[in-house]
Amino acid sequence: MANRLLVLFIAAQLAAVSVFAASPPVSKLQTQLNAIARAHHGKVALFARHLRSGQTVEIDADRAVRTASVIKLAIMLEAFVERKEGKISFAKKLKLRAEDKVPGSGVLTLLRPGLEITLDDAIVLMMDVSDNTATNLVIDELTIPAINARLGRIGLKETRLYKKPYLPAETPIPAGEESFGIGKSTAREMARIMEVIGRCDLQDQEYCTRMVDIMRNQQFRYMIPRLIERSDASETTSAIADKIGELDDSRNDVALVFTKSGPIVISIFTWDNKDRSWTADNEAYLTVARLAKAIVDAWSPGGLPPGVKDKAKAGEPPAKAADTK
Repeated sequence: MANRLLVLFIAAQLAAVSVFAASPPVSKLQTQLNAIARAHHGKVALFARHLRSGQTVEIDADRAVRTASVIKLAIMLEAFVERKEGKISFAKKLKLRAEDKVPGSGVLTLLRPGLEITLDDAIVLMMDVSDNTATNLVIDELTIPAINARLGRIGLKETRLYKKPYLPAETPIPAGEESFGIGKSTAREMARIMEVIGRCDLQDQEYCTRMVDIMRNQQFRYMIPRLIERSDASETTSAIADKIGELDDSRNDVALVFTKSGPIVISIFTWDNKDRSWTADNEAYLTVARLAKAIVDAWSPGGLPPGVKDKAKAGEPPAKAADTK
């Protein structure tokens, strides 16, 4: 009987050792990211992937979060898919009406009614200065159901656009999700949208490159680009294509970062932030910047390629064959 108990005890110990050994070790980078997130006075969700090596890191990556203007990335993707399918023309003229103007970021709300811009112009304004009025003009051309259907087709279960910025929802928002505002997602799923663009799942290099080029000119550089970008993005082609989203207690940034070791997708969301200021040294801005720098330092010790003065000759396209494996 004693021998049998001894055998059972040893078997249990070996099983415990086996389970422990099967658990992957926590990487130095993951440990560093966890420490930065813990020091933040608020909550953090993160997902990052090195597109060539497949390495990933994450923090609470599947938690549903408020997207704020980051959801505009999904709107742009739908616009380019519909353009490829011949459903819309980016040359279509859109006339600005007084009733189209909404508050928040952007410039169209400051301009005179009757102004005509193209759909292409509206998409650029939506992405590069996060123009809310332009965003609503683009949504009118696409429709919210079409945008959400696309998100479902690429396998996203938690990412949805609920309404236009600063306007009531046209259809009921699901019960319990009203607090998400214009849209919700997760750090992992928003990274997936950026990967679709970076890997050119659209299978049209011209359109994929155009989407990336628009985001390279995103004007708010104080989060992911802050500590890793060394060139003046207004004079050279940036190595960082990103879209930010901000609310008083939420600061988010999702980026495709072209490093010397290959493209990296970084998706970071912060919320319930204690610091709700709108100054350049807001704690969440600095937290996002530090997280991004830690990732780039670990995965691309050589950093980013230098900026290219001639934007027409800027670097490699977003999805060369080596980057799509």
